[in-house]
Amino acid sequence: MSWLDDDDDDVLEFDESSIRIRPNPKANRPRTKRRPAHADAQIARVLGVDRGRYTVLADEGGPDERVVLATRARELRKMPIVTGDRARVVGDRSGDEGTLSRIIGIEERTSLLRRSADDTDQVERVIVANADRMLVVVAAADPEPRARLVDRYLIAALDAGVRPLLVVTKTDIADPTAFLRHFEGLDDLQVFTSGMSTGGMPLEAIGDALVGHSTVFVGHSGVGKSTLVNALVPDAHRATGHVNQVTGRGRHTSSSTVSLRYQNGEKTGWVIDTPGVRSFGLGHVDTTNILRAFTDLAEIALECPRGCTHLVTAPDCALPGAVAAGRLGDRGAERLDSLQRLLATFAEK
Repeated sequence: MSWLDDDDDDVLEFDESSIRIRPNPKANRPRTKRRPAHADAQIARVLGVDRGRYTVLADEGGPDERVVLATRARELRKMPIVTGDRARVVGDRSGDEGTLSRIIGIEERTSLLRRSADDTDQVERVIVANADRMLVVVAAADPEPRARLVDRYLIAALDAGVRPLLVVTKTDIADPTAFLRHFEGLDDLQVFTSGMSTGGMPLEAIGDALVGHSTVFVGHSGVGKSTLVNALVPDAHRATGHVNQVTGRGRHTSSSTVSLRYQNGEKTGWVIDTPGVRSFGLGHVDTTNILRAFTDLAEIALECPRGCTHLVTAPDCALPGAVAAGRLGDRGAERLDSLQRLLATFAEK
């Protein structure tokens, strides 16, 4: 008989009940892009990051405020979560020892303070999220103040839409007048000075500037930034160091970025302490944000030819003529000089 014969009576029937199919753990459930709604998620402030674990403050300002340790959800593995973020947290939020909650999302950020490894690196490093002020700490001497480094801090702040503040320490060692002259043309740059001969650190005035704000502290190593943080937040216990007498460089003491609560009676604010740096790359900065910070200059710059750099060597720039005509007031020349100095610092990258 031919095996091609399709007579049903001649077809053998096989019993397959004894066949065992091994389960495939990756295909047991159908794939889906649907995610749980997590209606019970709570907004928490990220206070610090340490090796894949996030310290967050749940129910901030509420009756159940507590510090909780969290990890990130798998779908967020490619998203940077940084100090200052407002995270949506689920799971065990009791804060008890041995418990771990989970971050399943990040709220929209109001600002991002970033830097790159160097000026040619377009890959940005997010330092802090949702800060609205930057306090730059610099020493009048020991180590010597670096105006170009401060310029870079200011450029990063202006690019992020963050208001800069400046603290000059060790004014009893050297007079900071010549150094501060570089920044006279900047809008609303509040300057604080401290030294043994001037009564020490003006903690009350600096504290008033912190109330109601999230302020990131930045500065070169050895300028007294951690000392200032410890004075403002007594339980911060940030490590302090000294300046190397041979190299003139400060020693790195803070190794991580942490958010600390400043409190003066009923008045509160947030201090975000960052590790000291000796360089600050600007590979990510948009130069239009620098000009936008000088509102009166930006308005006149609309009269400039397309592609104008607004530098001293820029042909047909409308800004020098406006200053000469008195359109920018008595401080027009100072403000133009500050703008051109910042743009020149960025142009050298």
